[in-house]
Amino acid sequence: CATSPQKTHLSAKMRKDESFLGKLGGTLARKKKSKEVSDLHEEGKNAINAPMLPTGTDIHPEDTLMEENAERIMLDPTSRETLKFKDLLKVLIDWINSELEEERIIVKDLEEDCYDGQVLQKLFEKLSGKKLNVAEVTQSEIGQKQKLHTVLEAVNELLRPHGWTVEWSVDSIHSKNLVAIVYLLVALVMHFQAPIRLPEHVSVQVVVVKQKREGILQTANVFINYLFLPTERDAFDTLLDHAPDKLNVVKTSLITFVNKHLNKLNLEVTDLETQFADGVYLVLLMGLLEDYFVPLYNFFLTPESFEQKVHNVAFAFELMQDGGLKKPKARPEDVVNLNLKSTLRVLYNLFTNYKDSE
Repeated sequence: CATSPQKTHLSAKMRKDESFLGKLGGTLARKKKSKEVSDLHEEGKNAINAPMLPTGTDIHPEDTLMEENAERIMLDPTSRETLKFKDLLKVLIDWINSELEEERIIVKDLEEDCYDGQVLQKLFEKLSGKKLNVAEVTQSEIGQKQKLHTVLEAVNELLRPHGWTVEWSVDSIHSKNLVAIVYLLVALVMHFQAPIRLPEHVSVQVVVVKQKREGILQTANVFINYLFLPTERDAFDTLLDHAPDKLNVVKTSLITFVNKHLNKLNLEVTDLETQFADGVYLVLLMGLLEDYFVPLYNFFLTPESFEQKVHNVAFAFELMQDGGLKKPKARPEDVVNLNLKSTLRVLYNLFTNYKDSE
């Protein structure tokens, strides 16, 4: 049987294809074997590293891409979830948003919103009154780090003469290291005496990761309490800690003062801690002290939720500022949560400014 030229051509093509596939198969097999060796090496490295990783600590792959002998500090996940640390983050975020309200900047997450230097630049300029020579918008990593360098250089020049230890850097801020970001913000709060009260005695645990030879990671848990110091103590701290017997004298004086005015509306206070917690008496008291009627649509006369009570106290604080008083260092949430020191501070501030008012 004669073979057609067409079949001969197809047969030769098939042999050529088989030869090609055989070579490809050999290449793929070698690659697969190489990958298996690589995976085995990685598995062995992980087995060596595993006993050194603190229990419950989640080390992300990008956190292990470090040069030999490099060191990185990360916040332990359990510390991130503590109520005091969450409270601290909220206070700092609210403060930044208050300061940058005119810039129409809204911060929701410190790591995601502060790492590129834009928010830190605007915040420093607002607090210091100095304009920094930086590009307004920078998308590239190099541009962002250049901006951070300029901002942090200005911050450090301002803080170092006052004894501050610099616990932040361009790399730590840009890598979204929350410990460094919070430490920087707390330093700015305290240096510029921001009208807020930071939660006291906030301590965190961090994980120190070191890159050793041959890609082996060495980690250690470190417990630190240096980040977030209490704000400057005032007369009420001393009073409550060292002279609790005199506290009743102060409370009696304040009750006499507030009732002198609230009695005009047939209202009477017997308990400072609880009766000002919903903000209603504070709002009415400010109206009496400044001699004006506060429209009822501006606040909740019978607040039921926590948010409505916070609204009332915050509104009373606004009235105080309208009257020429400094913004209270206490937070509305503290007054609503029956924090006696916070309530006493607010009332004592009113007492010192309006004690001679009739």
